[in-house]
Amino acid sequence: MQNQNDNITNNTQSKRNNDSSKQTAENVKQYGQTQIPKPDSDIHSLVIIGQVEGHMALPPQNKTTKYEHVLPQLVAAEQSPNVKGVLVILNTVGGDVEAGLAIAEMIDSMSKPTVSLVLGGGHSIGVPISVATDYSYIAHTATMTIHPIRLTGQVIGVPQTYEYLDKMQDRIMTFVTEHSRIHPERLRDLMFNSSQLARDIGTVLVGEDAVREGIIGEVGGIGSAIGKLREMIDSNVPQQSRYAPSTFSPNHPPMPYPGQPLQPPNFYNKKDKGDE
Repeated sequence: MQNQNDNITNNTQSKRNNDSSKQTAENVKQYGQTQIPKPDSDIHSLVIIGQVEGHMALPPQNKTTKYEHVLPQLVAAEQSPNVKGVLVILNTVGGDVEAGLAIAEMIDSMSKPTVSLVLGGGHSIGVPISVATDYSYIAHTATMTIHPIRLTGQVIGVPQTYEYLDKMQDRIMTFVTEHSRIHPERLRDLMFNSSQLARDIGTVLVGEDAVREGIIGEVGGIGSAIGKLREMIDSNVPQQSRYAPSTFSPNHPPMPYPGQPLQPPNFYNKKDKGDE
């Protein structure tokens, strides 16, 4: 009887060792390390990487973020009582306009605190996603490319095509300007700048430039982003308007736009009005 119990114990231990070895091998394969820390946190991390994939599947060699994977995560985070806030990490070259706007709108409509962090790059449709949160950070060396939208595939050369493109462009510009401090005309100037890129039009903003232009709230890293999100969670403050100056660094007022009145729109100077 004792031998039988010993055999059962040995078999159980052997199975555990095999499972542990398989998990270690999988960790090495997927993450390049043997052990993955298991964070016990009330912050949900959402990573937007590579190219934002739309309704058409991209080639297998492309790193992609699929909206059908992201949207259910956001729904689950919104409903879960264990999730108190969402951290959005971006390193994306852009991608499908409607998929990107769908993700941005979903983040924007969440009732829980949200913070975004741009690492490496938050280009193209990554810009609306990065400004959709309650507060935004960008790394010192991270970049954001502001450029017009593009079409791939068959294009019909009629005026309606260009009118449709203009409407799509307005959707993006409206979302960005309503969720940041940048003036619409300034954003359009950056978007159609023809003097910076050799074979394209647009503007590349590096770290501090994105903050100075009023698109991103502050330069910072993962520590700053988590600290800010934790502060918002602990204070239990309801969701604020994304373009309220109180959600941005006081060291970076909006960049003045040439030709505009000295008195900017109300949402630029909301803090100043309160001081009067």
